[in-house]
Amino acid sequence: MLTDCLQAPVMAPWSPVSLHLLLLFPLLLPLTRAHRFSVPNASFNHLVLAPGQGTLYVGAVNHLFQLSPELKMESMAVTGPVIDSPDCVPFRDLAECPQAQLTDNANQLLLVSSRAQELVACGQVRQGVCEKRHLDNVAQVLYQAEDPGDGQFVAANTPGVATVGLVVPLPGQDFLLVARGLAGKLSAGVPPLTVRQLSGPQPFSSEGLGRLVVGDFSDYNNSYVGAFSDAHSAYFVFRRRGARAQAEYRSYVARVCLGDVNLYSYVEVPLACHGQGLIQAAFLLAPDTLLGAFAAGTSQAQAALCAFPLADLNRSMEQARRLCYTTGGQGPNGMEEATVEYGVTSRCITLPPDSPESYPCGDEHTPSPIAGRQPLEAQPLLQLEQPISAVAALQADGHTIAFLGDTQGQLHKVFLNGSQGQVYHSQQVGPPGSAISPDLLVDSNGDHLYVLTSQQVDRILVAACPQFPNCTTCLQARDPLCGWCILQGRCTRRGKCGRAAQPNQWLWSYEDNDCLHIQSLLPAQHPRQEQGQVTLSVPQLPTLAMDEYFHCAFGDYKSLGHVEGPHVLCVTPPHDQVPPNPPGSDHVTLPLALMFEDVVVAATTFSFYDCSAVQALEVAAPCRTCVSSRWRCRWCPQGSHCVYGEHCPEGEKTVHGAQEVGIQVREPGACPQVEGLASPQLVHVGWESHVALHIQNLHYFQGLPAFYYCWLELSGKLQKLPASLEETSRDSGLIHCQAQQFHPSMSQWELPVPIYVTRGESQRLDNAGDLHVTLYDCAMGHPDCSHCQAANESLSCLWCGDGQPACRYGPLCPPGAVEQLCPTPSIDVIEPLTGPPEGGLAITILGSNLGQTFNDVRIAVTVAGRICHPDPSLYRISTRIVCVTSPAPNGTAGPVQVAIKSRPPGISTQHFTYQDPVLLDLNPQWGPQAGGTKLTIRGQYLQTGGNVSAFVGDQPCPIQEPVCPEAIICHTMPQAEPGEAVVLVVFGHVERKLFNTPFRYTANPQLIAAEPSVSFRGGGRVIRVRGTGLDVVWQPLLSVWLEDEAQVKALGVQAQDVNPRRSCGVPAANPQTCIQLEGGLLQVQMGNVRLTLGPVQYEAEPMMSMVPVEAQVGLGLGAAMLIAAVLLLTLTYRHKSKQALRDYQKVLVQLENLETGVGDQCRKEFTDLMTEMTDLTSDLEASGIPFLDYRTYAERAFFPGHGGCPLQPGLEGPGEEGRHATMRQGFTQLSNLLNSKLFLLTLIHTLEEQPSFSQRDRCHVASLLSLALHSKLEYLTDIMRTLLGDLAAHYVHKNPKLMLRRTETMVEKLLTNWLSICLYAFLKEVAGEPLYMLFRAIKYQVDKGPVDAVTGKAKRTLNDSHLLREDVEFRPLTLMALVEPGAAGAAGNSNVHQVPARVLDTDTITQVKEKVLDQVYKGTPFSQRPSVYSLDLEWRSGLAGHLTLSDEDLTSVTQNQWKRLNTLQHYKVPDGATVVLIPQLHNGGTVSQSLGQTGCPSGENTPMLEDSEEGGVRLWHLVKATEEPEGGKVRRSSLRERERERARAKAIPEIYLTRLLSMKGTLQKFVDDTFQAILSVNHPVPIAVKYLFDFLDELAEKHGIEDPETLHIWKTNSLLLRFWVNALKNPQLIFDVRVSDNENAILAVIAQTFIDSCMVSEHKVGRDSPVNKLLYAREIPRYKQMVEKYYADIRQSSPASYQEMNSALAELSGNYTSAPHCLEALRELYNHIHRYYDQIISALEEDPVAQKMQLACRLQQIAALVENKVTDL
Repeated sequence: MLTDCLQAPVMAPWSPVSLHLLLLFPLLLPLTRAHRFSVPNASFNHLVLAPGQGTLYVGAVNHLFQLSPELKMESMAVTGPVIDSPDCVPFRDLAECPQAQLTDNANQLLLVSSRAQELVACGQVRQGVCEKRHLDNVAQVLYQAEDPGDGQFVAANTPGVATVGLVVPLPGQDFLLVARGLAGKLSAGVPPLTVRQLSGPQPFSSEGLGRLVVGDFSDYNNSYVGAFSDAHSAYFVFRRRGARAQAEYRSYVARVCLGDVNLYSYVEVPLACHGQGLIQAAFLLAPDTLLGAFAAGTSQAQAALCAFPLADLNRSMEQARRLCYTTGGQGPNGMEEATVEYGVTSRCITLPPDSPESYPCGDEHTPSPIAGRQPLEAQPLLQLEQPISAVAALQADGHTIAFLGDTQGQLHKVFLNGSQGQVYHSQQVGPPGSAISPDLLVDSNGDHLYVLTSQQVDRILVAACPQFPNCTTCLQARDPLCGWCILQGRCTRRGKCGRAAQPNQWLWSYEDNDCLHIQSLLPAQHPRQEQGQVTLSVPQLPTLAMDEYFHCAFGDYKSLGHVEGPHVLCVTPPHDQVPPNPPGSDHVTLPLALMFEDVVVAATTFSFYDCSAVQALEVAAPCRTCVSSRWRCRWCPQGSHCVYGEHCPEGEKTVHGAQEVGIQVREPGACPQVEGLASPQLVHVGWESHVALHIQNLHYFQGLPAFYYCWLELSGKLQKLPASLEETSRDSGLIHCQAQQFHPSMSQWELPVPIYVTRGESQRLDNAGDLHVTLYDCAMGHPDCSHCQAANESLSCLWCGDGQPACRYGPLCPPGAVEQLCPTPSIDVIEPLTGPPEGGLAITILGSNLGQTFNDVRIAVTVAGRICHPDPSLYRISTRIVCVTSPAPNGTAGPVQVAIKSRPPGISTQHFTYQDPVLLDLNPQWGPQAGGTKLTIRGQYLQTGGNVSAFVGDQPCPIQEPVCPEAIICHTMPQAEPGEAVVLVVFGHVERKLFNTPFRYTANPQLIAAEPSVSFRGGGRVIRVRGTGLDVVWQPLLSVWLEDEAQVKALGVQAQDVNPRRSCGVPAANPQTCIQLEGGLLQVQMGNVRLTLGPVQYEAEPMMSMVPVEAQVGLGLGAAMLIAAVLLLTLTYRHKSKQALRDYQKVLVQLENLETGVGDQCRKEFTDLMTEMTDLTSDLEASGIPFLDYRTYAERAFFPGHGGCPLQPGLEGPGEEGRHATMRQGFTQLSNLLNSKLFLLTLIHTLEEQPSFSQRDRCHVASLLSLALHSKLEYLTDIMRTLLGDLAAHYVHKNPKLMLRRTETMVEKLLTNWLSICLYAFLKEVAGEPLYMLFRAIKYQVDKGPVDAVTGKAKRTLNDSHLLREDVEFRPLTLMALVEPGAAGAAGNSNVHQVPARVLDTDTITQVKEKVLDQVYKGTPFSQRPSVYSLDLEWRSGLAGHLTLSDEDLTSVTQNQWKRLNTLQHYKVPDGATVVLIPQLHNGGTVSQSLGQTGCPSGENTPMLEDSEEGGVRLWHLVKATEEPEGGKVRRSSLRERERERARAKAIPEIYLTRLLSMKGTLQKFVDDTFQAILSVNHPVPIAVKYLFDFLDELAEKHGIEDPETLHIWKTNSLLLRFWVNALKNPQLIFDVRVSDNENAILAVIAQTFIDSCMVSEHKVGRDSPVNKLLYAREIPRYKQMVEKYYADIRQSSPASYQEMNSALAELSGNYTSAPHCLEALRELYNHIHRYYDQIISALEEDPVAQKMQLACRLQQIAALVENKVTDL
């Protein structure tokens, strides 16, 4: 088989691949396990099943596999990769297709022809041609076209475009029905639906057979879901957008007759699943239902299943056919209900009424293809949370089961029950996230389902009934195909249960809720000593045949069952067959099963009990245990036996059990029993006492003499006492135990002793309860008088003073020795001895005779003369009082007194002192955040209270004992973050904080190195450790750890405890010890931080010789001189440092004042700006943001720098109408020719190859194409994708990061235009408002300060180069502008009114006119305002005072060849003056309110006044352009001016740059809002952006680019830098506004900030960085995070589907509807074609595909029409 698999393909272009495949073959060995087939590194496409045989065929990328029904591989064929190109027709010589490359061959179509025993396989390569292979061995090729023609191009040559097909068996031969979508540039000539031959000289050819003729393929791009057939018809399910009048996508089903090879019978109708989206998968359930899975939910991420009855579907199609045949497509209501679709010339007609019956499958004269308008609608049967990708179904056992595969690899089994569907089982089949293929197949027996994913094939049971082990799980599974077969005892399908047709034989979960069970047993249990009969009650018991029986199994014992209706009678096993009882139990429980043969039909449990074992369960009450058990037992009291059934010996009375029937008295209280003690329960040790007990139910023993005994369990031994019975009545009496003294060894003062009574020595009487006497000793637990007198009076304990005073039993103490009063309280210890003045401290007082109850001491305690409040919960009689101190003045001291009642108080020898603890300072004041710092808190009276704890911030600081009065030492704990923390010490409940000296946690030290790493054996070597933050630890520990762990020694810490106890005296210095180390590991320990630096080696050092005395003297003198020189240098350096410090502090003060001023100015400016913006917002609510209309916006975006009218339709001269009609015809044909993808790509590549075709030409042509193809944006997008793919392939071999960096190619300009089209709606709805508010905020801020009209510099700006650095004094003015009736500002007002306008007295007259115009025409777009140069400004004062103001007039001041422009200050115009704008005389005396009539607004931008030198006079406004002295003239300046210059020279050079900071702070909110609107996904991201980014991700994956930085750069270059930066810098492209040079400069800085935020490289700024970059240095890292999050959020969002994008593009296509402009675009495009006409014709003629399509000929025809050329045609 190996040779068969590796046969070289026939065609030459395939041959070089054979060696490659041979090397890969070992990697493709299949992994086959039970019910699964997979191959490493293989990707599966299609699965098909050969009917009858059960053989499976898998179409994969580059392979075909043949599998057995059990998924064992039988054969394999290699089909790729192949040297191919989707842009080339099949070729023999590689020179015919130079762009061909090694291409994977995905299987696009896989079908079985049973009649010919052939497998039809079509791949994506070679334009989708097909081949035929043998069904028994797929490696055997039966047919392969050597030179296929375009009629044999079958499948789509793009893997993402579906191809579906059917093999149609007709008498004599088989035909192939194939439907496919549009794919690739060469697929435009392949119809969506074709009939093809399967045999004959040209298999797969559609010559002479039917094809679905389509007028315009781009308008009818069908996406096919499936193809199905029944006995008469073939059905195709697909999605498509309707004609241009129907822009939305819809679901359709088409039908053709099986015998109709001409497709005359083609009819399609829309399908609709109520309220759902488009169809995703379908299945034809023969013979009556079409199932369809539709997308559902708002985001189409869910699914719904609908069922369409085939009868309704055919009826709808017949209705459409009848209307189109007989009524011209008109319905009864006159509306069009049927039409001829696909842009063909055929139309619905009117034929005789019987035409549909006469021509059931159509004919040549009947219209075709017919499309019904009325959708066939169905209600959803089921909703699912995941999109469905596959549907299959079957009908079995009278039920309909559907199988749904979703896009996440899950298979759902659905029970279709009437109008509802129910998912009863879901399982993960494929890998998570791997969609299940539409090829979901059920085998011919209906037993197995074959599931295909891209990585594996699985074989799954349709009904996995055997996997359910019992009836309960079988019915709970709710599998409609499974039920419980009772007599077989297993879960089966109905057909496999032999008696399923009989009642109560097969249980189905949808009808039977309960399994067969034993409802009751009679009796429920049985004594083990007897054999009896049990009746089992079993509802719905199956009926058996006459010779069949049930039997019962009691464990291993089986007995035959006798059936009486629903009852079964069985005999229990004999006693010797019953297993023994478990230890400690009175019964044994066995499983009881009702069985048929070896099958358990129903089961329960049955118990066998033993009465003789019952009495042993409770020794203290054997009779009561016997008669109260759940068994039928009785008690024989005289013999003390528990028996079943039989009576007690003759003459003996019986105590009957509670379970016996017919007995009157049968309660446990009838037993002979001891009720309780008749004597006191308390018995004192050593005193002779006798015990009496009550006894009941003596009538059982009447007339029977017996001896009684009392039994006491004392110290683990039984003590027997003879007893006598005193009968007090017929049924009761008293038992008197013999008197006895008890002397047990007492470890506690009370000892309970159990007691019971026996009749004779063995017959024990029941105890009614817990029966015992209590022995006690007064001397135990009463050490003093108070304890003794506090004892319970019933104990009769007295304090006896006879001999040694003690607590004794009353009768044991002589009468005269009893002491009634206890001694005075004695106080031994008080703790603590100090407390805070606030009180609240708990003091513990220990002693004796401290009261007998808490009431004795409630108000009896004083501490230092202050009341102390005892705590009742902590009080211990006589020995302990815990009380809480009251407040007292600091320094109060005295003893503790306890006065019990009126007795003299007990006074302590220790004194308690009130003292106020004070915290003074802290050492050290910082330490590492790892903790471990030894912290000393110094203060006074720190030993106050007994419970002292310390805290540093929120962390406890464990105190090292003891606490000294002046110091507390604690060790800090780890802290999460560095920072300051307040030290807190708690004394009891009183806190003291050290606010003035907080402890500062610093970052942990880091160690870098230690030098040297070698030392002498004798030690003494200085080791230098280098690192960072080493000064944060006050006591670093340098240790050398030996490599031999048995000799671990540390330098400086030998024999030192980790937490040593210390005293409060002066600590002794650690003794220095000398040790010898062989070698070790150097570590530095700082608090809790321990860092290892490496090994240290100790070397032996030679003994040094003694240094001579002369050398020592010389060294000493030299050292002294060196020290003197160092001191001198130190003093000099210190003096210089102090002087520099003073100068530095002066500068700091200046900078601080400057910073404060800038902050105040920012706050004031921002407040003013927000007020202005609020007013602007209210104005915008009335007038709206002045967005450009879409046509103007598009033309400005396509043709920047071309003014307002880049394309003005030419005017036709007289007599040229005919010539222009011919040209228009040529341009129309050119428009049609552009729809050919091959022509358009050839045109673009040819133009770009021309050396003289400049970058400007490329951008211009790209924009012309954008305009010409605006109505076909889907096509334009396809072109752009293809060109971007070519561009990526070009840059991948060079530097991929440079792609899209500039606009050098036509595709880059096409991308710019495409984004402008797609993002217009996003601009208007989301980003436009913050961008406009930013622009208006900038304009308002610039206008608030002076602007030099000559140099263009302004006081308020962000751009350093446009900053007016000089101090210019100015004053704001408010002018009242008169507005005439009818002006924009007076709309709706018939009277003259005044409009206030804010100006500056330093403004030139032109600047004033601009500001006045802004106020008068507020809310009017700029293009509709009059020009500032067409108006004069007139100052009016009173009735006659009219003065026309201008920038230059006779009053202008000229000095030294410098003429200053006139300002309001020059004219001395006061605040509140009245002005009016009047037309200039040469303008005819009227002001045009709107320039819209001309059709071409100029987009006026006020030019800057030239620094003119006409006549030697130079103009200036606020500052002169140059300030250098002329020639040798030295200007004499006054003393004041010289002082001012000197002061300016001393000032900080960049002092005026604070204005930039102030401007930046004021505008910050608006910049943030704009960036947020652009870079946020809170609003829905435009689908075009998601579509573009997904495409870039695909390109990166295709070319193996894994560097995230490259992908970041691509996305940045394609969107943010290409579109948004342009929008930021040029708001006039979006809004109808004028942008001044100053505003332009500020926007340039903001745009540059946006550019820096998009860069991947780190944004570094330094001393030499431009000021404009320094301004936003702090914000750029935050903006960078916004950009990265924007990209990440888009990537994680759900992908933009091809349909959604096409739908959006279709909606945008109609926005630009200017036919004259489109015609003009075609005219200019033709001009470029004309320049390179010959080169374009040559390129078209050299392309073989273009030759077949006659593209060069069509271009020549266009040239003939446009230029009146004579061609060879």
